[in-house]
Amino acid sequence: MNGTLIWYYYICKREVWLMAHNIVSDQDAPNIDIGRFMHENSYKRKRKEISIGNIKVDVLDKKDGYLMIGEIKKSSKYIESSKMQLAYYLLELKRHGLEGRGMLMFPQERKRETIELNDELIDELERVERDILKICYEPYPPKPIKINMCRKCAYAEFCWS
Repeated sequence: MNGTLIWYYYICKREVWLMAHNIVSDQDAPNIDIGRFMHENSYKRKRKEISIGNIKVDVLDKKDGYLMIGEIKKSSKYIESSKMQLAYYLLELKRHGLEGRGMLMFPQERKRETIELNDELIDELERVERDILKICYEPYPPKPIKINMCRKCAYAEFCWS
């Protein structure tokens, strides 16, 4: 279980299955290149790509006596999935005995959004974790469902050829 699976759960459950089974997407897809570029060139003064257990946070900082973890995203288009991914990171920190706050960062939009873990988010994330495991243990991926993201998806050829 990781944050990427949480993010894709809210976008495409088929992609969750594909990623969980180590079926590698097209690594030359333009969106993947843009994402790599943004991670390398945004928030250079912050500590980035920090692994904590099974999660990898984009930015880690200590602010006003608490841990602040940041997640860098290209746009706020999929903000709900981004919020849940960051909330999952906060839940994992909590499971390790650490309290923190989260910050979604959209450098191209010059926008930020604070995320704090609460009981409602914890309940939803625990339900989603169970559902993701159920998806991952299936012998075959869910059938493809055409959504807006399919046009730019690095798995498009796999799903639609």
